[in-house]
Parts: sequence; C-alpha cells; structure tokens
Amino acid sequence: MPHGTRSGAAWLVSEPPETAETFLAGLSEGALLALPYLFEFWALPHQLPPEGDWRTWVIMGGRGAGKTRAGAEWVRSEVEGALPLDPGRSSRVALVGETIDQVREVMVFGDSGILACSPPDRRPEWQATRRRLVWPNGAVAQVFSAHEPEGLRGPQFDAAWVDEYGCAAIDKGTNQPNKFLDPKSSESLLPHYSSGRRDDFIQMQYLRAITSHYASTENNPVSAVYGGPMVDMARAHVWAWDARPYPHFPGLTDVWSDGDNYGRGHWLNGRGGSRSLAGVVAEVCDRAGVTDYDVSELWGLLRGYMATGSDTGRSELQPLMLAYGFDAVERQGVLAFRSRDGVATASVESDGLAVSPEAESDIVMLRAPDAETAGRLRLSYVESDADYETRASEAVFPDEATQGVAASELPLVLTATEARGIAERWLAEARVARDTAKFSLPPSRLAVGAGDVVRLPSGAGYRVDRVEMAEHQILEAVRVEPELYLPSDAVEEVVRPKPFAAPVPVYPLFLDLPLLRGDEVPHAPHVAATARPWPGTAAVYDSSSDEGYGLNVRLASASVIGETQTALNAAAPGVLDRSGALRVRLVKGALSSASVTEMLNGANAAAIGDGSAGNWEVFQFADATLVDTRTWEIGVRLRGQAGTDGFMPEVWPAGSTFVLLDGTPQQIDLALSNRGLARHYRIGPAQRAYDDPSYVHLVEAFDGIGLRPYAPVHLRRVQDGGDDVFAWVRRTRIDGDSWQSADVPLAEETEAYAVRVRHGGGIVREATTAGTSWTYSAAARAGDGVGGSYDVEVAQVSAQFGPGPYRRIVIDG
Repeated sequence: MPHGTRSGAAWLVSEPPETAETFLAGLSEGALLALPYLFEFWALPHQLPPEGDWRTWVIMGGRGAGKTRAGAEWVRSEVEGALPLDPGRSSRVALVGETIDQVREVMVFGDSGILACSPPDRRPEWQATRRRLVWPNGAVAQVFSAHEPEGLRGPQFDAAWVDEYGCAAIDKGTNQPNKFLDPKSSESLLPHYSSGRRDDFIQMQYLRAITSHYASTENNPVSAVYGGPMVDMARAHVWAWDARPYPHFPGLTDVWSDGDNYGRGHWLNGRGGSRSLAGVVAEVCDRAGVTDYDVSELWGLLRGYMATGSDTGRSELQPLMLAYGFDAVERQGVLAFRSRDGVATASVESDGLAVSPEAESDIVMLRAPDAETAGRLRLSYVESDADYETRASEAVFPDEATQGVAASELPLVLTATEARGIAERWLAEARVARDTAKFSLPPSRLAVGAGDVVRLPSGAGYRVDRVEMAEHQILEAVRVEPELYLPSDAVEEVVRPKPFAAPVPVYPLFLDLPLLRGDEVPHAPHVAATARPWPGTAAVYDSSSDEGYGLNVRLASASVIGETQTALNAAAPGVLDRSGALRVRLVKGALSSASVTEMLNGANAAAIGDGSAGNWEVFQFADATLVDTRTWEIGVRLRGQAGTDGFMPEVWPAGSTFVLLDGTPQQIDLALSNRGLARHYRIGPAQRAYDDPSYVHLVEAFDGIGLRPYAPVHLRRVQDGGDDVFAWVRRTRIDGDSWQSADVPLAEETEAYAVRVRHGGGIVREATTAGTSWTYSAAARAGDGVGGSYDVEVAQVSAQFGPGPYRRIVIDG
C-alpha cells in the first residue's frame, strides 16, 4: 500500500479498475479465500488498535461505528497464531459485559461478534454450559457479567474485552440494560416487561447503583500487588455521551435522523445534570436547619427547579410536593418524605373503630359539591430539551362543560409528557378527594398516622391527612385511587429548538399611501423592509412610548427596495412617459417587464419618494431591463397614479428611494384614534427580541393618506359679463375606474371644495362650495384689490382628512 495508507480496501477502491483486477489476479487461491477475514485490509483507521505499548484501548463511537467488530477482531488477533493450531499472544481472554445475555448475543453470536468474524478453520466452539469459547489452538475466552465481579478473581487472564455499561431511559430499562429502540435496527427491542414509556429516573438509579456498588471496598477490593481497586471506575465508560451538541441533538432531526430515538435511548446528554428528587429535598432540609429527616421513600428526577434561597424550607418544598405528589409526615421525631402511590397499608374494620361521643356515626362520610371542584387545569412550566421557554399543559375532564380554567405555575423544568402527567394527576386527585371521611381509632392503632393510606369497610382507600389526639385518635382522610399515580401514557415528542437567528438588521420604510386596490384600511400606512441576507421573517413592534412594546405585524418576505441612480423629471399624468430610463439599484430582489395592457390593468406599481412616510409618488412601469448587478433601468411609465400627481415634484433626484408595490409591503395595525399621533416602532428579525441591538427604532406619525381626496381636474374659467366663473371635474379615490356610471362615486360623506385666490404673492380670498363651480364676481375682485393676473386654487375637502391637494389655474389680466 502507499505510505501512510492503513486501509487496503480504501486504497483498492481509489485505484483504476484495471489496477484492482491486476491485484486480485495476482493472489493465490488460498489468499483469495483468506482476504475476507483479513481485518487489517478492510478496517477503518479507528477500528485498529493503537501502536506502541498500552494497557487500555477505548473505542468511542456512535451506533454503527464498528465498535463490536473492532473488539471481535482484536480478540482474534490476540488468540490466533500464524496457522490454525499455532498459539497466539494470549491464551486466556475475559469477555465482560453488562449481563451474560448481552455478552452472548453481542460479543459472541452477534452479526459482528467473534463467531461471525472467524474463518472456518479458526472458528471457536461455544460451550454453553461453561459459558466460554474454545479455539482450535486451545485458547479460551470466558464470559463474565458485570453483576458478578467476584467471578473475575480466580482466573489469570492475558487480555480482556470489556463492554461499556449503560441503561436506556425507558420503563424497566434495568431489566435488560443493553436493549434500545431504533426503528432502523433489527435489534430494536423493549426491555422485559417494559411499557415503552420514557423514564429518565430509572437510568439515574441504574448509574447510581453501579457507581455506589463499586465505590465500596467490600465489592471492589484494592489489590495488594498494584495498589489499585479491582475495577477502576476512573476508567469506566458509560454508554452513551454524544459528541453532538445538546439540545441541537436531538432537536434537529432534519440534520440527524436518530433524534427521535433520544427520549428512550441511552444518551446522557441533557440528563447528566439532573438531580434526584430525594437529593433536592434533602438539600432543602439541610438549608432549613432540619437534620432529622428521611428521604429513602422518595422517588423522582428533577431537571431544573428555581428556588430563590430566600424562601422558607416549607415554601421551597411546596411546589415539589404538588408536582411530584409526595407527603411530609412526622414519625418518631423524624420528618419523613413519602411518594404517594395510593396503595393501602392498613385496614380499618367496623368493629375496630373507637366510639366518639361528638360524632353522629362511627364513620362520617362527606362529599364536596361539584361546583367547588375544577374540571379544567392549565399548568405552566419551563420546557426541557430545547430553548427552556415557558409552556403550558392543559388537562380537562370529558364531562367538563364550563369554560373556567384553574391555572397554576410551577418553577420546574419538565418535558411535555411530565407536565401533562402532573396536570392529569392533579386534576383527577382533586376530583377523587371530594370524598372525605372522619373516624376514630383506639390508642392501640397509634401506628396509623398522617400520610398512611387505609382501607375502610367500604373497600375504598383513604389517605389520612390530619390526626387529632384526645382520648382516642380522630382522623380525617380523603379518598385516593392507586391508578392516579401511574405515569402518563402521553406520547413523548422530540422538542425542536429554535434555529439560530443571526442579528441581521433590516432596512425598514413606512409608506403612507393612497388606496391602491380600494380594500385597504384607508388610515393605516404600509411598512416595507429588506436585508441582505434576509432573516426569514421581520417583526414590527409598536408602543405609545419607548417601552411596553407589542407585536404589530410580521413581514414574511423582503420587499423590493432600491435607490435611484438617475433623476426622474416630472411628467404629465395619464399619458405614457417615454422619457429617459430611470436607473435603480436594488438591495435584493428583481424586477420584470409587463405589457402596456398589463400595466393599465394594475401591474408593476411602485413608489418613489425621499424615504419619509408621507412623501411618495405612485407610478407604474412596463419595461425593466437588468443592466448591472442588482441594477435595473425602468422605462415606459405611468406617472402620478392614485392621486399622487398633486404632489409630484419637478424632479426626483438621484438617491431617491424606490419600493415595488407588489403586495409584499403590509399595512400595520393602527387604530383610527392614533392617526396623526407619534408612536414608537421597533423593526428587526422576528427570531430575536425587540430589544436586540439589531432592531431599528423609529418614531412616526401618519396622516392617513388613504383618506386624502384627489386633486380636481379640468379646472377652467368662463367669463359671464364681468364675473369669472370657475368650473372643474371631481375625482374619486374609491371605485373610480368603472365606465358603467355617468359620474364617479363620491368617496366622501358630503361633497365640498375649498377655493383660494392668490394675488401679489398672498391669499386674498378663501371660500367653500358644495358644487363643482364657483363664481368670482367683479365686485369681489374689486373688493379684494385684484387687478390683472391672479391665481385660483381648488381642492376637494374630506370630513376626516381635510382638503386634499390643490389644483391651480393662472388667470392673465
């Protein structure tokens, strides 16, 4: 092989076909038969033992990395000689796994086990009764279980192949710790008697049992020869810690297809930092100064719990008691904590009750009214395995008819299934506990105390909640059912973390535009935004002050926004403008051409302005030609559309802002009462919070241009004797394109016009009229001192907006 190449197979497949044929043709018949069993030829680099002197070789890899094959081939290399009957380096080998079954099914008989890897003339014999493999050359591999470490004391071994220990986070996983669930694997099986439910606590208990067992010198004695323990736990390896970063694994199932296996798998990622419920309760007691306590009957796992440290021990324990369903009772001066299971530990017979003169009967049974019991519960918690955001889980009885919800908040990190189970248990426990019992027991039954579940003569189980000592015990109890404390059967789902959102600032623009389609909210402005790269979604937050923002609108797509590189001179509205092309450089996006017919039907609408909210001209274009990178030339235009001809300047200079009105810019939510009032806006990538530095802060007030009337047209003067009579044609901002009616609709509540007369640089007369004509009499002109030339301006008036743009006519004396 070439220098530095450790895999012959890798070399062979990289050569031309003729080289491979020459290589195989040059092998003898015996060599060809032996080639499939020469592991050094086929192995990947990580499957071969390291070079040099070593005592321990650890193979770390995920499922399918070839660890079992590497171990089996290493054992072969240790026990086999040059010929089938020649001795190897080792003659006595220990095969150690979690259980005997695991060693037999994986190391010995597995698809990559020793028997499958051995050639026929060197294949060892499995002696089931003695639990060992015997090779033709006399070498022996003995099978051992990690649960029987004493068996390793007697024999003297030359080498050992030891499997890692570990347990899946699945119900009854300790029954068969090596079993796992993987739909893609033929070995996918549940442990014996497992329900298949996720159970992180059994994995924790398994690891605690293993480590505590070998921590004892009685179980793991120190050698007098080398001064170390029989099993060095510092060199022990637990299956499995994954190199993929948590929580992106398992959350990103589009990247890693085995993410769905995490919940009930062997992974320690995301679980290694969990605490036992007993350990947390013990810590709370220690901090509170309580030394006589017992947590030996407390079961459960905590992923996270927010305790301020300033609360009392009682207040810190209360959320845990509610969530995990356990009691705190006093027994012989010891504060004992017990997980509830609803199983009765004592019975109370009718003839064993004490007679209380205060009671009407031996056992007083009560049931609380249905109205006092909630039928719907919403539980807030912090979600595990992802972004640790606040979530809510709701449980409801099928017969619940009201809409009332009892809400509670727990400062706990939980999975969705755990939260659902807590809510269901809590709700069911409350309904069952409507039934209460009060009875008395003689002093001979002092062993029955608070927290105990007793079976009453009716056969129902009741948990004692209160005990009053007098001549005899007076006990108050609530009904319980063991089924309430069974784990939830809800299906565990993989939680997807939010994808990383880069702090990409967006470039926003507000456009207070006239009505373009007619169905817009007339007083609400549009907002457009763009960015390179586009963050996926942009968000607009608003508030009356620079605090307390609320989400207003989301922008799903970037708008086509650019900057003009040439000037655009004014042009007559209503006719095609074929003057020089307008050059625009876009931030991102593209333009397209349209036919003149399509343009007349509304295609290719755009706005040009100075970037402020209210100063925009709407125009359309037919031709769009790409002339450079993101640079387009726009020709054949219709100018001053939607009534913006009244505000068209003499020239839009180079550097003006261009926005394509293709439906991407969206209207924001603005109350009519907020029209004209300054509000604060923050605009940025929606995946980040509005106080992120990538957000742009703007303060804007909008006039509501959609309410603005259009300027009148065809303003003319007719002389009637000495009087000047002015007439015009009104326009409409709503439904004015139809040819079916004699006149366009009136878009305002009433028809009204404002008239101004200018003379000598100032306004000399203002008037209002309800019709489309106005007479400026000779007497009025004389009274105003108007002689010679003067100007008359006319604007339509809206009751909401006021006067729109004025149309001017110049009268030469």
